[in-house]
Amino acid sequence: MNLTQASNSELNELYLTLKKQYEDYCCKGLKLDMSRGKPGADQLDLAEEMLTVLSKNEQMLSREIDTRNYGLLTGIVECRELFSEIFEVPVKNVIAGGNSSLTMMYDTMMRLWVFGAPDGKRPWCAEKKVKWLCPVPGYDRHFSICQQLGMEMIPVPMTENGPDMDIVEALAADESVKGIWCVPKYSNPQGYVYSDECVRRLAHMNTGAADFRIFWDNAYVVHHLTEERPVLLNIYDECAAAGTLNRVIMFTSTSKVTYPGAGVAAMAASDENVEWSKKIMTVQGIGPDKVNQLRHCMFFPDINAIEEHMKKHAILLKPKFDAVADILERELGGTGAGSWLAPKGGYFISFDSYPGCAKRIHKLCADAGVILTNAGATYPYGIDPEDRNIRIAPSLPPVSELTAAMEVFCICAKLAAVEKILGV
Repeated sequence: MNLTQASNSELNELYLTLKKQYEDYCCKGLKLDMSRGKPGADQLDLAEEMLTVLSKNEQMLSREIDTRNYGLLTGIVECRELFSEIFEVPVKNVIAGGNSSLTMMYDTMMRLWVFGAPDGKRPWCAEKKVKWLCPVPGYDRHFSICQQLGMEMIPVPMTENGPDMDIVEALAADESVKGIWCVPKYSNPQGYVYSDECVRRLAHMNTGAADFRIFWDNAYVVHHLTEERPVLLNIYDECAAAGTLNRVIMFTSTSKVTYPGAGVAAMAASDENVEWSKKIMTVQGIGPDKVNQLRHCMFFPDINAIEEHMKKHAILLKPKFDAVADILERELGGTGAGSWLAPKGGYFISFDSYPGCAKRIHKLCADAGVILTNAGATYPYGIDPEDRNIRIAPSLPPVSELTAAMEVFCICAKLAAVEKILGV
């Protein structure tokens, strides 16, 4: 039944049926968590050999240093070489750090805020106003960094090719606009891959601020779900060609490759940005966890090893994504209660409910024991103007629990839509 075309009597009858189904699920005492994109336990088990790849003192030596000791602020060379393959940039432009790329993004933003960029006029905290462009739907933790610092976040609609570049270019002409968040490959949550044209326009566009920054969060660069491997144009090379190399700062990590709590993160940037970062980092710390970096390098001698490892992840993840897509199609296809995207990589499925229903779906699910990411989380300040988008994270639960959770979700989506249409 297409809910938008049904009669009131049909909707009232369906409402009673859905209400009964929902109440039955509420009585089951479910406790199902789909709130974050956490790897499942079976995925974490894939990296077990990394725990024993280092077992003797003599194995702790990298090409440059005894990794057990202080030093090497930018990480061991083996680790920087590995990430240089992922970033496709020179090794000298890579900094390997601790376990979290989010920490590196936060630290980089704080350095800009407190000290200013090497090509800027003043620290950003001294500006009258700082604005940041936020493609939406997007990653809530990106938005939290801006919100904590009091930046004005400006939503920019996402398209299947990346952020709407006509809007981005128009807004970037404002001197107070200092940058943009980008998840360029398998974007969070929609799973889009930026087109070549989008990447080129980001690199070549005119900006009002000389110290405009692109935070290029390539978190899912190796996270494929299918045999198809979309190629992302190298923004580092494009910025170099455009004379805007200071503009882009790239980030990634092995958080969902090995262990989220014990991975390795890295950033890549221009010579000037790397030297600027190192100068500040010298006061902040003495060096990262080089032992962890070394064991990652022994487990992954090159990018080919990472790619082979990620095929094992895909074998575990794809059935979960397929299960979600199958249930959504079976229960909601043609009903008008929502639409969704089936990504070819990444960690999420983006669902758009009937307008004005996302918060209601979230509450209905929570009351039935299914925990989702907060409705509105994919927008700055938690405000989804149409109250539609919900980010579904299929990775953590086993398929049996995921199936149960999605059955509840679909009942809630239909129930919320019928309520909205009927005005009950």
